[in-house]
Amino acid sequence: MSTTCCGSRSSGCSSACGEEAMADRFTASIRPYLPAGVLRFARAARNVEGIVRIALIGSLTTDKPNLKDADLLIMIRDGTDLAPLALLGRKLQGHAQQRNCGGEVFLCAEEGVYLGRTCPWKDCRPFVRLRCDAQRRGLRPYLHDNLQVISLSRSLTSAPPIEL
Repeated sequence: MSTTCCGSRSSGCSSACGEEAMADRFTASIRPYLPAGVLRFARAARNVEGIVRIALIGSLTTDKPNLKDADLLIMIRDGTDLAPLALLGRKLQGHAQQRNCGGEVFLCAEEGVYLGRTCPWKDCRPFVRLRCDAQRRGLRPYLHDNLQVISLSRSLTSAPPIEL
């Protein structure tokens, strides 16, 4: 008898059990998984100079059973270096992608004006990426200001559902 994919020593085991185990990993409740990534982000981001507020927005603030992403709204002071936030945002995205989900870090000014998102690219400079749809393409490093695609209301940026 040989060991099969599920670890049993039964010759009646089908190779589908390995596929079922993999499917279980992706269909297991995402609700506790995404907040774990958000918590890691928030713990690291609270030490970044210029952060005024970290808030949770989007589907994680609802009771939806099947979540697709983790959305954070970060209020920043003028002149805040966005490189550390962009790095943390990429880590959040990577965490979420392990379960076929997404993660976004939205940015707003202290006045509540929506600025854009953190840049998803490691190398964010003017005219480096042809696919970059930011309005000012790297003029403020790591600010993905594609306001023509995504915009948040002042009511949301001023009073987000959950502050961390």
